[in-house]
Amino acid sequence: RNLGINIAGMILHVFANALDNADGQLARLTRQESRKGRIIDSVADHLGFASVYIHLTLRCAFAGASPAIWFLALGAAISHALQGAAADYYRAAFLYFADGARTEIDSSSALRCDYRKLSWRDRLWDKVLLALYLNFTLQQEMLAPGLKKLTETANAVFHGRIPGWLEKRYRTVAGQTLTWWRLLMTNTRMLVLFLLLFVGQPIYYFWFELIPLNVLFVYLIARQEKMAESLERLVTQQGSA
Repeated sequence: RNLGINIAGMILHVFANALDNADGQLARLTRQESRKGRIIDSVADHLGFASVYIHLTLRCAFAGASPAIWFLALGAAISHALQGAAADYYRAAFLYFADGARTEIDSSSALRCDYRKLSWRDRLWDKVLLALYLNFTLQQEMLAPGLKKLTETANAVFHGRIPGWLEKRYRTVAGQTLTWWRLLMTNTRMLVLFLLLFVGQPIYYFWFELIPLNVLFVYLIARQEKMAESLERLVTQQGSA
């Protein structure tokens, strides 16, 4: 509740987010991306926001909120996790199809094979991390089956070499929603959270997550899936030609 502590926390959160964004960009620019790096980055993001949700809930509880605050926070946290997973999946797809970055899009089937090869005795830490990442990838594929199918079809037809016409088409149709997907990223949440902390109403952050962000989330999923299905048909026709 102390304004100084709130400001210090906000500054640290901004600093952490800046470093989080910088390491991914640096890895892509230097071509040093790795699956393990993506896994650790994902785990760190989840732990960071888990801490935020837990401390916000405790603050509300100590301020006299109903025990139902824990259920409200849990619903918001689950929404956050699903929104973040989908946003990350579509961002990776945009880099792969439209940006020329050819960032690898992991599939649950490949991850599952690698997971089975790891030994609990010799590679405990790697196996735990891969299990977490496999679950994350399964969530993404569950939320965006159309995009998953498009990626698989494109890989089968073009063998990882996305043709110019598909790059241009994907950039045109997916680029229209990219700005909206960014609203489901960390920066939007931080801004709203900071404002609510300043006015002393952090509980409304959970409602912000549950209502407006989920409405936007459902809309974007529906729109992106329709786009993916349309492009998948074009790619299939190209492969049959």
